[in-house]
Amino acid sequence: MISRYRRLLRLPEQSFFLLGLRGVGKSTWAGEVLPDATHIDLLEERLYQDLLANPSLFSQAIRRLAPGSWVVVDEVPRLPGLLNEVHRWMERRRLRFALLGSSVRKLRAAGVNLLAGRALPRTMFPLTASELGSDFELDTVLRYGSVPLIWTSPSRTDALEAWALFYLQEEIRAEAAARNLAGFARFLPVAALMNGQVVNVSGIARDTGVARSTVRGFLEILEDTLVAFRLAGYDSRGRVRERRAPKLYWIDPGIVRAVQRRRGPLTAEERGPLFESWILTTLRAHAADHDLFHTLSYWQVHQRKTEVDFLLERSGDLLGIEAKATDRYHSGLLRGLRALNRLRRVVRRILVYTGDRSFRSSDGIRIWPATRFAARVAAGALWP
Repeated sequence: MISRYRRLLRLPEQSFFLLGLRGVGKSTWAGEVLPDATHIDLLEERLYQDLLANPSLFSQAIRRLAPGSWVVVDEVPRLPGLLNEVHRWMERRRLRFALLGSSVRKLRAAGVNLLAGRALPRTMFPLTASELGSDFELDTVLRYGSVPLIWTSPSRTDALEAWALFYLQEEIRAEAAARNLAGFARFLPVAALMNGQVVNVSGIARDTGVARSTVRGFLEILEDTLVAFRLAGYDSRGRVRERRAPKLYWIDPGIVRAVQRRRGPLTAEERGPLFESWILTTLRAHAADHDLFHTLSYWQVHQRKTEVDFLLERSGDLLGIEAKATDRYHSGLLRGLRALNRLRRVVRRILVYTGDRSFRSSDGIRIWPATRFAARVAAGALWP
């Protein structure tokens, strides 16, 4: 299968893990950049069962490969014990492995540190604006998301619903931690409503009728299956509050809407959080290519209702980004960014909105349309 869109992810020279949620295009990309590699697909049930019963079959399949040859192992989290064999053949024959997966839970439990330094970590995100090119249209991305499997479907709405059902019934069932599948089904739409908000474990537990410890486990599953991301808060004294007051962001707007069973056009109440999550995914998708940040957080003045959506730190310098899903600019949109000046070493402040004009405020804040922001991020031209 050949993708309609050229992915910006570059093939590493050494072995690597490539993680990403189901349908994001990992296998398609690997097939395009490594057409001559030996491909072992653990989603093929017969092969999976054979290797489960007799792991030595893995070595038999690759033992005659020349040194430096590539081996693609698709959905390696299904059989994490194969990592021992992977390690052995890296050392024995200098084989190179592309290890694909849609969950880090089983890999972590199996001790991926075994390959530390030998396999680079990489993540594949939904299609970015730069990858979509002339096909990019912000409202369409906010409504349907940009997961390739869904974006290229004849019926994006039906594809989203099928994806959400598959995720609930198959992906989560495969995660042994989700014993309470009914509770998880109630949890998902509530967690989707929390997109862009500070995580309130007690509130979610109350609304879903499950224990707080169970909610914490469910949130970990969202992160481990790369569906959501918890963004830490930045302390005004210069420390990132690890896990104390994180915000929850889903990786793709379309998935948020599918879990909430929203089929129609975007509503005004949806646009803000969906726009924020798209901004965050854009930043994370391009982070490794351009060293965009060393830490990423949000900033808030706790005595007032004043905050900045995203605060990037790089080598001690800070860059603030505020996302506003409005076509009309007014100076009130700059309140949080102006308050940000109380921090030291703030080198740039950016307001991203859905209008079409770029300009600068009297105190130096950049006001950029979403399309310009996406282009600057893709080019690595975010910082001064």
